[in-house]
Amino acid sequence: MSLQELEIRLRPIFLAALAGDAAAYRLFLDTISVRLRGYLRQMLARAGRTEASEAEDVLQETLLALHLSRHTYDAASPVTAWAHAIARYKLVDHLRRSGRHVANLPLEDEAYQLAGPTDSGASEAKLDLERAMAALPERTRALIDKVKLQGTSVAEAAGAAGMTETAAKVAIHRGLQAMARFLSRRGERPG
Repeated sequence: MSLQELEIRLRPIFLAALAGDAAAYRLFLDTISVRLRGYLRQMLARAGRTEASEAEDVLQETLLALHLSRHTYDAASPVTAWAHAIARYKLVDHLRRSGRHVANLPLEDEAYQLAGPTDSGASEAKLDLERAMAALPERTRALIDKVKLQGTSVAEAAGAAGMTETAAKVAIHRGLQAMARFLSRRGERPG
């Protein structure tokens, strides 16, 4: 089943689940589990990890995150892209915890097929994030890029910047707060 076909099938099921239909929710979880299991196995294999139980562990974390985050789903967005994004974050978290470098994971996974260049909201959000990053001091921007976007450890990023790990954590925290303030001001501006 193609990703488009899956989206057409899952979207009404998930919307029914959000409205309280327990059977629809079970069907959604069963259906998305099959797709995410394959996705996670493939991505773990790309990272040099082939143990089937590892994919199952990440899948269970993902399903829990889907459940706990279901209130964050935007009905205007593809449910498959939302689920794949959560799965990717859980995969990255898993690889970081197990001491693996995650920078080699490709960003061009199937979840991005549904959010193509015609998605002006995503394009605007990306532009806003780029502007928020550009407003930061260079060193802070480099730390956030290395740790939050490339998956480098705080210790490695701090060493590359000639800082202590604690100072790097503080700089990253303050940088993220500054970005949040920048983005909240952008959201207050009229159209």
